[in-house]
Amino acid sequence: EVNVRLSLLSREKLLRFRDETGVDPGFRAGGYLFLARQPGTLATLDALREVQRRAGFTGARPVSPEEIREINPAVRPDGLCGGVFCAEDGFLRPLEILRGYVEAAQRLGVRFDYRRPCLGFDMRRDRIAAVRTPAGTLPAGCVVNAAGAWAAAVGSHAGVEVGVTAVKRQVAVTAPFDRLPEDMPMTIFAEDGFHLRVRDGRVLLLRPDPPRPADPLDDAVEPAWLEDMAARARERIPCLADASIRPEECWCGLYEMSPDRHALLGAAPGVENLYLANGSSGHGVMHAPALGQLLAEIILDGGASTMDVRPLRPERFAEGEPNEAPVLL
Repeated sequence: EVNVRLSLLSREKLLRFRDETGVDPGFRAGGYLFLARQPGTLATLDALREVQRRAGFTGARPVSPEEIREINPAVRPDGLCGGVFCAEDGFLRPLEILRGYVEAAQRLGVRFDYRRPCLGFDMRRDRIAAVRTPAGTLPAGCVVNAAGAWAAAVGSHAGVEVGVTAVKRQVAVTAPFDRLPEDMPMTIFAEDGFHLRVRDGRVLLLRPDPPRPADPLDDAVEPAWLEDMAARARERIPCLADASIRPEECWCGLYEMSPDRHALLGAAPGVENLYLANGSSGHGVMHAPALGQLLAEIILDGGASTMDVRPLRPERFAEGEPNEAPVLL
């Protein structure tokens, strides 16, 4: 439920983002279409709609196999038993959101320095006195760890264990392809997470990677993975048999996964001026506007915030109170 509330708060902020920052975040409602092949998966999707309803959102609706063909005619209907569709879901431009926040912050006097990595902290008892960089130390009032997949390494400088690990997420990109419309909804096959969308005339194909014991920060695109994605795409979206994947334009990034797949938000245990904004577990861009606002409120108002973020407190794992991990990601 807390993830739904974060999404609703982020959406409010994105809808007024241009007015507040002067930059268009590229938000457009193309819809999300979740597809189920098994009755048990369909029951899970229905249960998740109930979670959304309790949090105040009623935009998602169940759809039959016949309705799926109307919403996305490109999908092969064989074996589908139903799904869930939300027309209000959509897409955005992450780098434009970054640009909007950076430019607005700079107008308010914020300085960004991208070439001074954090090498460690100078500690004064239970407080960070300064941040060490290759160009010297920076006195610290408050320090925010928003280091994504590298959050654990940054936390260790202050003796704080941040339970975040990196997981690969690869993206296959086709050559320009005009047989799927730009306004096609994000289409997700719930059983294995295979999903696709159209962006700028190309089709993006994605699927969660299985955990690997090798280098957790490896971000190389794997040829075998691309072959598997092409086969899944052809089988499930028949017209993609005529699309070619461009390996040189594919990319890989890193999710920052927490043990319960919920964000860590708030004061770091044991260090009075260190705050965590980590472990969004695949929801980072989606929830960034909300998490930024909520953490600012926590810092400035002594822990108070617009919404109840107790389920996201960093110490929940030590207290034996993790959230129930989502069944779909």
